[in-house]
Amino acid sequence: MRLMGDCMSHFFVALRRSSFAAGLACWVVASSAAVAQAPAQTVHPALWPAVKPAPLVDAATELRIAAIVKRMSLEEKVGQTIQSDISTVTPADLRKYPLGSVLAGGDSGPYGDERAKPAEWLKLAREFHAVALEARPGHEPIPVIFGVDAVHGHNNVIGAELYPQNIGLGATHDPDLVRRIAEATAEEVATTGIDYAFAPTIAVPQDVRWGRSYEGFSADPQQVAKFAAAAVLGLQGPNGMEHRLARGHVASSIKHFLGDGGTTLGEDQGNTEVSEETLARVHAPGYAAGIEAGALTVMASYSSWNGQKMHGSKALLTDVLKGRMGFQGFVIGDYNAHAFLPGCTKEHCPDALNAGLDMYMAPLGWRDLYASLIADVKAGRISMARLDDAVTRILRVKFALGMFETERPLEGHFERLASSEHRALAREAVRKSLVLLKNDGVLPIRANARVVIGGPHAGNLAVQTGGWTLTWQGDDTRAADFPQAELAVTAIKSAIRAGGGRIIEESDDLVTKDKPDVAVVIMGSRPYAEMFGDVKLPIYNERTGLRALQFFKRLGIPTVTIFLSGRPLWTNPEINASNAFVAAWLPGSEGGGIADVLIGTPDGKPRHDFTGRLSFPWPRSALLPPYATQGSTEFPVGFGLSYAAPQRTPLLSERLDGALDAPPVTRVK
Repeated sequence: MRLMGDCMSHFFVALRRSSFAAGLACWVVASSAAVAQAPAQTVHPALWPAVKPAPLVDAATELRIAAIVKRMSLEEKVGQTIQSDISTVTPADLRKYPLGSVLAGGDSGPYGDERAKPAEWLKLAREFHAVALEARPGHEPIPVIFGVDAVHGHNNVIGAELYPQNIGLGATHDPDLVRRIAEATAEEVATTGIDYAFAPTIAVPQDVRWGRSYEGFSADPQQVAKFAAAAVLGLQGPNGMEHRLARGHVASSIKHFLGDGGTTLGEDQGNTEVSEETLARVHAPGYAAGIEAGALTVMASYSSWNGQKMHGSKALLTDVLKGRMGFQGFVIGDYNAHAFLPGCTKEHCPDALNAGLDMYMAPLGWRDLYASLIADVKAGRISMARLDDAVTRILRVKFALGMFETERPLEGHFERLASSEHRALAREAVRKSLVLLKNDGVLPIRANARVVIGGPHAGNLAVQTGGWTLTWQGDDTRAADFPQAELAVTAIKSAIRAGGGRIIEESDDLVTKDKPDVAVVIMGSRPYAEMFGDVKLPIYNERTGLRALQFFKRLGIPTVTIFLSGRPLWTNPEINASNAFVAAWLPGSEGGGIADVLIGTPDGKPRHDFTGRLSFPWPRSALLPPYATQGSTEFPVGFGLSYAAPQRTPLLSERLDGALDAPPVTRVK
């Protein structure tokens, strides 16, 4: 789910936050985003993965569903196909508009409060459920499914546990860890009365200039497939599980179908210009694995395939996904993405439903969309058979989830938010996600060493957690929002003090008696999500951290860099200026996992080794994405050093074109 589909909402959000430029940029991009639709495409089923879909419900339940559909009015059927945002719909609205779903977008919170307490989330969820299930004349009681972007934990909710973003989890190469994290996330989501997580993202990013690269587990489709299955099983529980909600599980949404990670130049909402064979081979395996694991929903992508928008591609949504792959759940749209089809608006778009969309994500204009869909069915622009199929799929998911049962024993158990078990799990994930790119013998740091620690982002929780943390872009995350969170700088200081070492402040004399044994520099990228995260070049261009490394090197103090980022970036000057360089990705709220690996025992023995390995290639050139040409990769997929098998990293070229036969442009004296 994404907030870019209708940028008018962001325009006003930006004004509220005194960020006119950001809102205006969003408006300009969206206004120019619509492109002419390519001719209808055909597909060749034999090119696509053969799938053994998990049956979502049994024959007896199918009969119950059919009976409900038969009793429903046209208005109730159309209502089931619409999901609106809690910023524009109230529980009372459901009495007039029997919507099938609501969501909380990235900048939406209960009763207009992004920082609402967990109890407020539960209160609002119960209010929606109560109205949807009211017994009143002419109304078929059907539960409303409440969705939220729980993409690295229950990240929209104050005090929830924040796990590493997917790019870091991909570096663990540990699908079972991902399953356990998804299971813990589902439990936290269930405590707040929410039924549905818009996760996992199973894009296969092929160009890290894309601002959503950190949502992908890997550039390798087969690795993505393993993580997709694991995440679905964790969120939903095993196939055939009864009473999912009662057991702390929620619906998953594998996204975004299809090819969102392969757009030209890494452009968000762009055009994936590849053959059908490449689309199927590179971008489809995660969906096959997710469907076999029992994924209840699939989210369609904003992007296009060879000029055709996914929301209007019957060939892919119906012929491939529901036909060849046998998907039995429902296909949900992305945030107002139907409005970008030629001839469509956010208020009117029969083409999306006819293509195979089952539920519109319609935060704005949903009342008019409701009316226009009713008119489209009456006029024959949408067949009753297609509408009934969409409603059947939506009810199938609600039954499979256990929504027609009233038992939800986890609701209100907010002590499970960031519980000690979940914190330990997140810390384990951080340890396993770290990738060591360079170590000239300075790591591990002795616990009794004299250490100076700083850097431009040492005290910044938002940089450590990244986008989609409480808000869409995640750029205003505060320590008070996640009081259990531990910054890496805090954890390292604690480990040193506990080991008998000394933390030397940067204001002290770093040359004489207080000269440190080592300097730790924490640097990274500002938080971002889609659109605002797209870049022209995969280069780290914040020079403050490099200047700190150069300063310590002039003093003869060995340096360790902790690099926080949502993608591999050209960082050759920083790597050269460091004695050790650690890719820590976006680790979330448990910075202690970084200290566990970097800080050893007082005699210099490691407490934990580096086990993380790159799941994306690291770029050699700043002028070409790492997938564009041979020789453009500095460190390949699978690379990662360890204490057990040390290896020296040579001096890297600092020419922007990645040439190795030329002297670096930056030298530290």
